[in-house]
Amino acid sequence: MTTSSFTRPTRTESTNVGRSPRPIPRLFEATATAAVVFTGLFAGMLLAVAVLESSMRGLAAPVYTQVRLIELDRLGGLATILLMPAIIATAALAWFAFRRRFVGRWLTLTALLLLLTAFAISVTINVPINTAQQGWSLAAPPSNWSGVRDRWQLAHIARTSTAALACVLLAAVTASRRSRQGNATQGQPRKGTTP
Repeated sequence: MTTSSFTRPTRTESTNVGRSPRPIPRLFEATATAAVVFTGLFAGMLLAVAVLESSMRGLAAPVYTQVRLIELDRLGGLATILLMPAIIATAALAWFAFRRRFVGRWLTLTALLLLLTAFAISVTINVPINTAQQGWSLAAPPSNWSGVRDRWQLAHIARTSTAALACVLLAAVTASRRSRQGNATQGQPRKGTTP
C-alpha cells in the first residue's frame, strides 16, 4: 500500500467529499464583482462626505448651510444610484452562496445585512434631515442648526462604517473564492495526462 492511500481527501464546497469544487459560473463572478464595486463606490462616496462634513465643524451657520445645500444638489441621487445596485448584487450573491453552500455564505449575508442597515439609517435619519435642510435659508438658518448637523453627522458615520465593513467582507469573500478555485484548478491533472 502506498502512502497516498492514507491521505485524506481535501474538503471541498461540493456536496460530495473528495470531488473537486464545482467551477464558479460566470454569472456568480459578475455578481460578486458588481457587489464589490458598487459597495466600494458607495462606501467611498460616504467616506468623502464624512471628511467634508468633519472639516465644516467650525463653520458658522450661514456657511454650513450653503455648503449643505450644494451637497444636497447631487449627492442624494448618487447615493441611490450606488446603494441600490450594491444591495441587489449582494442579495443575489448571498442567495447564490447559500444555494451552493459556499464557505463565505455567512460573511456575504452579513455584508447584505450591513448594507440594509446603511439603507435603514439613511431612510430614517439622513434623508428626512436632508429634506428639511433643503428648505433652510442662508440668511436665517434655524436656531437648532448645530443639533441637526450633529444628528446627521452621527448617523452618517454609522452608515459609512456599515458600508465600509460590508465592502471589506465582500472583497474578502470574493478573493477567497477565487483563491480556492485557483488552488483546485492547479491541483487537477491536465487533459491528456495521468494523475
